[in-house]
Amino acid sequence: MTPELTVLALAALLQGVQFALMAIPANIELGVGKTLSPRDNSRMGKPMVELLSDKTGRLYRALNNHFEALILFTIAVVVITLGDKGTGFSAACAWTYLGSRILYIPAYYFGLTPWRSLIWFVGFLSTMLMILSALI
Repeated sequence: MTPELTVLALAALLQGVQFALMAIPANIELGVGKTLSPRDNSRMGKPMVELLSDKTGRLYRALNNHFEALILFTIAVVVITLGDKGTGFSAACAWTYLGSRILYIPAYYFGLTPWRSLIWFVGFLSTMLMILSALI
């Protein structure tokens, strides 16, 4: 398996870890009656994320952010892999992406400003550089 595919697999596992980090406190805070429901605003009073504590809400938003980032990273890995464009540079970019996504979770949870945004940018830039490197 290429380094980029290995990192993609690890990023998917990180997504599962993030889900658990968010779901456990969300279930404790809201109760399973709400979390197992269809979560309609009319039933819950407002969107679920607004019912969560600040820190659990941050975990919820960090999880959604990773879903968004993972789409672009997956595209980068597919382009690199199918285009047979893997290099040490693309592997370094992939590992940098994963490192930034790991650091992003506590940075968001603890509200580290502006570090959260800078960490996000490092992951985004790594992904874009992977795609660009495949085109060169």
